[in-house]
Formats: sequence, C-alpha cells, structure tokens
Amino acid sequence: MSDQQSGLSDEFISTQRERLLALKRELLGNEEGTIAGERRLQEARGSEAHEYEDDAQRMEQDIANQALRDVNDGRIGDIERALQKIAEGTYGLSDESGVPIPKARLEVMPEAIFTVEEQEKREAGR
Repeated sequence: MSDQQSGLSDEFISTQRERLLALKRELLGNEEGTIAGERRLQEARGSEAHEYEDDAQRMEQDIANQALRDVNDGRIGDIERALQKIAEGTYGLSDESGVPIPKARLEVMPEAIFTVEEQEKREAGR
C-alpha cells in the first residue's frame, strides 16, 4: 500500500486527501465568484456612456482573468491527479520517475505530482 511505496503514513495521506478536496472546492468557488463579479460589473455599467478607456481596462482584466483561470485549471488537473494517486496507492511518488516526493513539499503543495527538480524542468521546457 501507500505506506510501503512512498513512506507516507495512512493518516498523512488521509489528511492530504481532505486538503486536496478543500483546495479543489476553493479554486472552483473562486472561479465562479470571478465570473459572477464580472457579470455584475457589466450589468452595472450597462446604462453608462461608452468609454474606450473602459474597453481597454476590460480587455486587460479579461487577459488577467484568463491567465488566472489557466493557472487554476492546471492546479485542478494536478489536484485530480493527486486524488487519483491516493486511490491507486501511489500518492507521494513522482509521476515522472516514481521516486518519492519529499513530505515537506507535499505539506506545502499537496497537489504535487513531481519532485521540485522535475517540475522545474517541465516548466523550463514550456
């Protein structure tokens, strides 16, 4: 089981599972809140005179919101993969090399599915 493969206790893995589920709910909730906030803002400005500066600001905000959604989508994917790894009994082991991910990294980033070095290589390759 997971104890033998990754060296992590069942209690730690159970705690991580709860953290992952809470993080997923939080990320999904924040995205819904952002979309609802944008909609309210558009409705509030509906009767105002059209200003080109407003269009530029809205475009910049849309770009920033899309970047945030892209990051959140990646994190949600990692969270789902980490939850799958818990179910498989491989949580705490790198998806790339199979080596154990340090517990300290998992405590800070429960959705980690790669070691720091592997993650840095992946990000540098983008």
